[in-house]
Amino acid sequence: MIFAWLKHYMPRSLYGRAALILLLPVVVLQVVVGFVFSQRYFEDVTEQMSDAVLREIRAVVRVIDNTGYQTVSERLGALEIAVTPVDESALNAPHTRAWIDISGRVVTSHLTTRMPQIAVVDLTRDKHVRLVLGLPSGAYELVFDRRRVSAVNPHQLFVYMVFFSIVFTLIALIYLRNQLRPIKRLAAAADAFGKGQVIPYVPAGATEVRAAGTAFTSMRARIDRQIETRTLMLSGVSHDLRTPLTRMRLSLSMLEDDERTLLEQDVQEMQSMIDAFLDFSKGAQEGVQEPVNIGEFIQGAVSGAQRAGRDVTLVHGAGQGTVMLREGAMRRALDNLIGNAVRYGTRAEVSYDLTEKSLRIRVEDDGPGIPEDRRAEAQRPFSRLDEARNQNQGSGVGLGLAIATDIARAHGGVLRLGASERLGGLAADIVIAR
Repeated sequence: MIFAWLKHYMPRSLYGRAALILLLPVVVLQVVVGFVFSQRYFEDVTEQMSDAVLREIRAVVRVIDNTGYQTVSERLGALEIAVTPVDESALNAPHTRAWIDISGRVVTSHLTTRMPQIAVVDLTRDKHVRLVLGLPSGAYELVFDRRRVSAVNPHQLFVYMVFFSIVFTLIALIYLRNQLRPIKRLAAAADAFGKGQVIPYVPAGATEVRAAGTAFTSMRARIDRQIETRTLMLSGVSHDLRTPLTRMRLSLSMLEDDERTLLEQDVQEMQSMIDAFLDFSKGAQEGVQEPVNIGEFIQGAVSGAQRAGRDVTLVHGAGQGTVMLREGAMRRALDNLIGNAVRYGTRAEVSYDLTEKSLRIRVEDDGPGIPEDRRAEAQRPFSRLDEARNQNQGSGVGLGLAIATDIARAHGGVLRLGASERLGGLAADIVIAR
């Protein structure tokens, strides 16, 4: 694309791009109007006024050459040009003008070009023009009113143009900000919903923004209904299975020990499956988000796993502060990762890093790990990669990583699987943006 290089210089935000669209034509218009005005007014008009003064100066020169400078005021007094003889060293002085004198450049150039006898043009005086002429009879200083060669306050148009452009630009930016505010509110509501939060939102703004806001609220309602339906369905099924399992346990208790052991293991496995289904049905919707002290939270989760007889250690913790979390859901996710680590390995290590931008919780084990090409599959519900893991420790139902993934996503984060450099097994990272 021809203008692809412009993407690197364009503002990233919608507000910045809209402001650029607003300001760019204003700036271009000012430049064009300023250039045309300078050409048509400052240069053309100033040159015409300078030509009129040049005719008067030539008349003064003729009088000086014919009768001397003493008779200028008598013969040409109506011209109001003061003539004074000066030392010829004044002819070597440079042209001078104030830096803000816009028309002074045109006056100096036009006078010296049309009349070579003018050696010096001094425009530093507020209301007068001072010329030094080199004539055969000597050097003379001519002083007359500045208004005779250029318009009074020629910069006023530029001042007015810039001032009113700034005023109208500020008004337009305020209006633009009000128009973009509903879009920012919609973005904030969508971002919060992606992190498992529901903030009040009412569609507002222009027709198109209202349409997008209405579509978002409808989508959010449908997703909430689907999550609620899934939760009720899985919870109901899992709850109903508890009753026959209880009856089976009572019946097994009446059997002989050698016949009962294997059957009780099957019942226990079914109970574990039902508990996993219940955890999966809860997802990340348990509780509300609240500030959680990360150091205390991680230490509590590790201590709980140690009391349950798991070989797990907190090896690293960087950063202090609180993060908005659903504490119950995040504890379940961390417990699942620790449980997987000690099930497929011999020990687990937990670490965390808290920065201003993100929270990373890592669980590592010394098991066989998961091949890189199957890590995405391992995070899907009911996916069991027994051939890649240690089958001697039990297989589970394939929901541990799926639950952790679901909870991480509900917090606006992600679950990443990799290889542990410390222990050689699997490294599972929960990364959440703050």
